[in-house]
Formats: sequence, C-alpha cells, structure tokens
Amino acid sequence: QVWLVESGGGLAQAGDSRRLSCKASGRTSSISRLGWFRQVLGKEREFVGAIRWSSGAKYYSDSVMGRFTISRDSAANLAELQMNTLKPDDTAVYYCAADFDGIITSTHYTYWGQGTQVTVSA
Repeated sequence: QVWLVESGGGLAQAGDSRRLSCKASGRTSSISRLGWFRQVLGKEREFVGAIRWSSGAKYYSDSVMGRFTISRDSAANLAELQMNTLKPDDTAVYYCAADFDGIITSTHYTYWGQGTQVTVSA
C-alpha cells in the first residue's frame, strides 16, 4: 500500500509558474513509477506525465511537453510537478498516482492522491 498527498495547488495567473508536490508514504521502496494527471469537472481525467522512480526517466503528454517538468527525490519519497507558462486551460484538479510496475507510458495506476486544485486566470 502507498499513500500519496499532493500539495501546492492554488490560484495563478496566465504565464505564472507553480510547483506541485506529491509526498509518498507506505511501501515507497516498491514504487516503480509515479504519474501526474489532471481533471476538469465533467471531463475525463487527462494524463500529464510520469517518471520512473528508480532511473528518473520521464514521459510527458504532448499538451504539457516543454512547459511542465516532473522530478523526484526518491530518498525523500517526494515527487514534484513544475508547471511553467501556465494557461487558463491548465485549470484542473491535479493528482499524483503510483504503481509498483508497468511501463512508463501506461495510464493505469493503483494508488492515487486526493488531488490539489490549480486555477489559472487569464
């Protein structure tokens, strides 16, 4: 079992940067990959990107490529999502998720955080 807690959400203006954190606890030594997702109310959840916990290899969706960066500090059981040049379309609840296996491009995850709201105004 892994527990995930996101933080760092809030209000931002277009063009701003914001960094979200995801703190993991529990069987963190078994984490293989950690992903970030976002969801707008009434819409499907969207995959943002993922990081391989051991190697740090990353994979991003086209919608955030070049603007968002995922990092992790495995010793601290912490992952971060650095979001730059924010747009109103980035407004969503952001979730981190973890799994013990699977390929980095998979959008299936077993463990999920509660989410943190990011609102970007024009």
